[in-house]
Amino acid sequence: MAVRIRMSRIGRRNRAYYRIGVYDARTRRDGDCLEKLGTYDPLVGEAGKKVIINRERLQAWIGQGAEPTESVRTLLKSTGLL
Repeated sequence: MAVRIRMSRIGRRNRAYYRIGVYDARTRRDGDCLEKLGTYDPLVGEAGKKVIINRERLQAWIGQGAEPTESVRTLLKSTGLL
């Protein structure tokens, strides 16, 4: 089973808010996640509060072979988590 760490969009129109989670690669964008890892709010002013993520669970899933998508990888690199 291929597992991806990716974002699913929640929130309302013109107020995007994303949930970062672990998903089976075959599920749709807003489908059920295996585990919720954190959130990303692009409209928050402070850089430190844009990405909130559980570091221990993130490292555990990456250690088990979960691959972050390109957008999640960019977010994690910008916050120093990857």
